[in-house]
Amino acid sequence: MPDFTEILNKATTEAKDFINNPSRLDQLLVNLENTLQKVPLIGESVSELPTMIAMVKSWIKKEYDVSYKVLATMVGAFIYVVKDKDIISDNIPLVGRADDIAVVGLALKFVEPEVKAYKAWRDGRR
Repeated sequence: MPDFTEILNKATTEAKDFINNPSRLDQLLVNLENTLQKVPLIGESVSELPTMIAMVKSWIKKEYDVSYKVLATMVGAFIYVVKDKDIISDNIPLVGRADDIAVVGLALKFVEPEVKAYKAWRDGRR
């Protein structure tokens, strides 16, 4: 069984390059949204991805502030979902996205309070 905590930690380290380059980060988010269009929305972790994406976009626009650790965790998970090389090939029907969902689920577990706070902030602006 893969160690998803180790995978997320590695991706979180890689996230630094994206966080320091807003245009690269924005392109990652576009790639992530395109990738998600191919994934059936199952489970809580996947259903929270649009909120996590919006949270990062709000950070890019300097509309919403979030800690570096939270930002790096989310961006690290996005990188893993978008990358072609996974533990389980995305081309395998039904199970090909299981590792992606697991990494996103773990990231959400770490940042869930911040995602809830962002939702409240966003809903208050409407």
